[in-house]
Amino acid sequence: MLLFAILSQILVAAAAIAIPTSRERRAQRLARRAAGAHSSQPKQVSHDPAAVHEGTNITAAEYTDNWAGAVYLFWPGIMKSVTGTFVVPVPREPVGADGFHSVVAWVGIDGYHCPDAILQTGVKMSVSGNDTAYNAWYEWFPFFGHDFDGFPVRGGDTITATVVATSTTSGSATVINHSTGQQVTQTFKGYPELCLQEAEWIVEDYKLNGERVPLADFDRVTFTNASAETTLVGAVYPGDGTVLDMRQGEIILAVAEVDGSTVNVRYGLGIFGDNPANSTATP
Repeated sequence: MLLFAILSQILVAAAAIAIPTSRERRAQRLARRAAGAHSSQPKQVSHDPAAVHEGTNITAAEYTDNWAGAVYLFWPGIMKSVTGTFVVPVPREPVGADGFHSVVAWVGIDGYHCPDAILQTGVKMSVSGNDTAYNAWYEWFPFFGHDFDGFPVRGGDTITATVVATSTTSGSATVINHSTGQQVTQTFKGYPELCLQEAEWIVEDYKLNGERVPLADFDRVTFTNASAETTLVGAVYPGDGTVLDMRQGEIILAVAEVDGSTVNVRYGLGIFGDNPANSTATP
């Protein structure tokens, strides 16, 4: 009888440990929602880069609808790999907004002037109310992105994302979580042909189930130790590339600053206009 009572207590305790809390269940639902038909998109230019600077103090070389960060453009067939390290931000709902919001940070090859294929990997951050979810993912556009299974990521974790192209149709995507000591890799073979022309370090307003998601307030994403390897000149760095800011209509959603091997992307809602005081995003 005593043995039966002890075993019963052990089973009850084990069951209690295994049952997730209500907040954990909400976070799991949020992660599943964010893991729908996720699709990163090629860079979408919203404005003539030669005209946007007139009368403003914004220094970005180009505005896009969906990307903010940096791109290094080379000749086709040159790019071999791209890497960058960043601390995962804790996403928030923008001021005055509520409901599901999300954002992705990634490194990749192609998608700038070469729009037919992109090899990329990174982390997706989502928020709804007080609940947040994080998904490390990979994608070979035009196919949908996929989450890495069994690879936990949390806000504040330090991540290194790397893509390697072994040919125009094959390669790999690797994410290292330095905070947990875990690493995961996805390999590709026989995928749509890359140009091997461009390296990117990007924060993106991506699409989910065919619709652009409401962009989460990510505060900032800073890629460090950012570099790309080429077959012609060896390593190249985003500081020698093109800076991209995210602008949708007259609203500036994110601005980037690039220096050497560092790409700093800041979230901020600002109004674009002729008055320099009103033309930059808020810090």
